[in-house]
This record gives sequence, C-alpha cells and structure tokens, in this order.
Amino acid sequence: MTYTLITANRNYSSWSLRPWVLMRALGIAFTDRIEPFASMDNFHAFRQFSPSGQVPCLIHGDTVIWDSLGIALYLGERHNDVWPQDKVARTWAMCAATEMHGGFTDLRTLCPMNVGVRATLHEIPPGLARNIARIAELWEEGLSRFGGPYLAGDHFGAVDAFFAPVVYRFRSFGIDTGPAAQVWMQLMLSHPVMREWERQALAETHRETAHEQEIVAVANVTADYRATE
Repeated sequence: MTYTLITANRNYSSWSLRPWVLMRALGIAFTDRIEPFASMDNFHAFRQFSPSGQVPCLIHGDTVIWDSLGIALYLGERHNDVWPQDKVARTWAMCAATEMHGGFTDLRTLCPMNVGVRATLHEIPPGLARNIARIAELWEEGLSRFGGPYLAGDHFGAVDAFFAPVVYRFRSFGIDTGPAAQVWMQLMLSHPVMREWERQALAETHRETAHEQEIVAVANVTADYRATE
C-alpha cells in the first residue's frame, strides 16, 4: 500500500516541506501530489482532501493523516529512522520538533518562507530576536549532545525536517545564528533532497499576491532568483 503526500507550492509552503523532505531523505516512497495555493485562504478547496482544509496531507489506503506533526508521528510508527532509536535523543528530538511545530510565532510572521527571495528586514523586534536565539540554542544543543552532523545524531530525521523551513527563512533574511548552527544550515542546504525542493521552488512561475506582500511588508527585497514567465 503506497503513500500519497499532498503538498502546496514549493516556494511558499513551509509546512509541506517537512514531510516531503523527511520522506524523500529516508527513502520512503510516495506519490507526490501538488495542490497550489490559489490565495491565502484555500480552506474550501483543500477540504476536498484534508479534514483541516490545510496541507500537508498524507493518504495511506483508507487512512488520511493531516498536519505535519501527525504525519511524522504516523510515519514513525512504521519506519524506524524517522525518530532516533536512542531514547534520550528521541525524547529531545520530539520535544524540539514539537516546540517548532507550536511556537516561534514572530519568526513565522516576520520571516515568511519564500525560497527564491533574499531580503533585509526593516527591524528585528525583541520577539523575533528571542525566537532566533532559542532556535540557535536548540540547534547547538542537539549537535553538541548527540554528536551531529544532524540535530539528533548521525542521520537525517524528523527533527531536521521540522527545522528545514527555518533554514530557508534564515537564509532569505540573512539571519546569523552563530558558527555551529551555520554549519548545520549549510549541511541542510547542500542535502540533495533540499536542493531538489529548492530547484522546484525556483522553477515555479506562479506568484500568489498575499504571500508576496508578506515579505514587502517587513523587508526590502534585494534579490529574487525565481523563474519568470
């Protein structure tokens, strides 16, 4: 029984990136189905396949699994490498992934994922500065405690996937996380699966107005590497 993973635009959809990069990196085969954002509110269209009206959504036979964390937990019950086998590392990875999943509101608001764009923020307010510091702290802790080169040990897992969108956000806005975290960011950016996602993102010619306006509201765009029509 095969999986079908439904995601949205490569350039914008940070939540879609998580299970996509996780499954591809671990060699978990799936049918790749893209349902692009038509606007910022895609609820009614996405409700045709996702109970929450959002992406990502994983279909496995008669079972529908929505939300990136739900998908990671579901896959973890069926594939050994999703979460670390070591109990201490697994606990840390689950806590870090959950913190990312439910937190960092200022980062999400002020540094939207737009893979092909580079921009300079008008300002870094205190809430965003705290988010950046906490993420750098988490990355450095994981790398130090579990030996790297990935956040919870020697192979790519769910916790890396959950922070993968942050890698693109930090690169787009030139966020400095310190030397140890920068090494992990470069490892992620050079990973073949991340490079494939980026290649697809840069090839997209569709522009969704509201997503584009998110960036210009908070930053000066300095470069745009995306294809044009």
